Amino acid sequence: MTYLSEPVVDKLDAMKLDRITFDPEVFAGRACVRGMRIPVSVVIKMLASGMSREQVLREHPDLTDEDITQCLDYAAALSEDRVLPLPIAS
Repeated sequence: MTYLSEPVVDKLDAMKLDRITFDPEVFAGRACVRGMRIPVSVVIKMLASGMSREQVLREHPDLTDEDITQCLDYAAALSEDRVLPLPIAS
């Protein structure tokens, strides 16, 4: 079976995510925080591993609490993406 991922671009556009940036020259265009070499995925993984916001901020002093909030908002929006099965043409 083939799957189609339903885009969440409209939802992301409607959210205020001005700290989440995409630059082909930084981590091959992966979502990063304010153009820095700190991918959103790294922040999310740190929080998921049990680190507190304060610990993340100590580990990455260039980040702010609002940066972390927007990383979480971005991840939450992506998790709402639905994958729909498509019938395979025979």
